[in-house]
Amino acid sequence: MTAGPIVAATDGSEESLRAVEWAAREAELRGLPLRIVSAAALPPRMAEHQTASGVPTVADTVVNDRDRALAAATERATGVAPDILVDADGLGGSPAQAITEAGSGASMLVVGSRGMGTFTALILGSVSRYAAAHAACPVVVVREQTTAARPQVAVGIGDPAEASAALDFAFEEASLRKASLLAVHAWDSGGDVSRAARAMAAPGSHAIEERVTGQLQALLADGQARYPDVEASYDLVYGHPGRALVGLSARADLVVLGRHRPDGLLPGPGAVRHAVLNHAHGPVVTVP
Repeated sequence: MTAGPIVAATDGSEESLRAVEWAAREAELRGLPLRIVSAAALPPRMAEHQTASGVPTVADTVVNDRDRALAAATERATGVAPDILVDADGLGGSPAQAITEAGSGASMLVVGSRGMGTFTALILGSVSRYAAAHAACPVVVVREQTTAARPQVAVGIGDPAEASAALDFAFEEASLRKASLLAVHAWDSGGDVSRAARAMAAPGSHAIEERVTGQLQALLADGQARYPDVEASYDLVYGHPGRALVGLSARADLVVLGRHRPDGLLPGPGAVRHAVLNHAHGPVVTVP
C-alpha cells in the first residue's frame, strides 16, 4: 500500500510555519510528498456575498490572507527540504473540521500548538486540540524544537494491551531518525490514570508491577525484531503520567501518545493527552 502524504496546516503565523518546516523534514525522511493546507473561516452568508463594484469584501480579504499564508508556507517548506514534492490547498468550512478532515488518508497531520488567532487565521490552538483528538491519522502538534545531545523518541504506555499502534509509530520514527526509543509507564495513587496504573498503585501491587514489566519487555522485544537498529528501553515512573511525559519532552525529539476514540468512556488517557499537549516542550504526536 502506498503511504499517504504528510499534511501540514498553516495560518501564516510563525508557530504554524515552524510546524510546516517540521513536516517538510519529515516528508524528506520518509520520501513522501507534502500537502500544505489552510482554512479561511467564513460564515456561509459572508462566503456567498459578492460585490459588483470591484471593491474587495471582507471575504476577499480573508481568502487572500489564506492564500498568502499558503505561499509563505510553501516557500518555507522548500527552503528546508528542496527535493520534496509540495502541494498547497485552500480549504473552506469550519477550520477545525476542515483541517482534521484533510488528514484523511494522510501518513500524518502536522499542526502548530497555537496560531495568530486573528479573524483571517485558522486558530491553531483550538484546531490542534480538535485534530489531536479526532483525526483518522497520527497528529503531530509542534511546539518548541528540542536540542537533545542524543536523538530520542519517547512513547507513553498506559495500558500495554492497547499500545501497539503508538509503539509501532515510535519505533518507525526512531529508526528513521537513528534515535533511541524510551517507553514510559507512569502511575500514581490519585487523579486520572489508566486502569493498569490504578491497580498498580494499590497495596500488594508487586505482582502487577512484574506483570506490566513483562508486558513492556515483550512489546519492546517485538518492536526490536522489526527494527533491530533501534536501541529500546523502558522506564516505570511513580507520578502523574502527564507530568512525567511533559518532563521527558524537554529532551526527546518526539513524544508519542496513543489515542482512543473520543467516546467519553476513557477520561484518563484523554486527561494525560490534554496535559501533555498543553505543556510539552517539544513535538507531540497522538496515534489513533
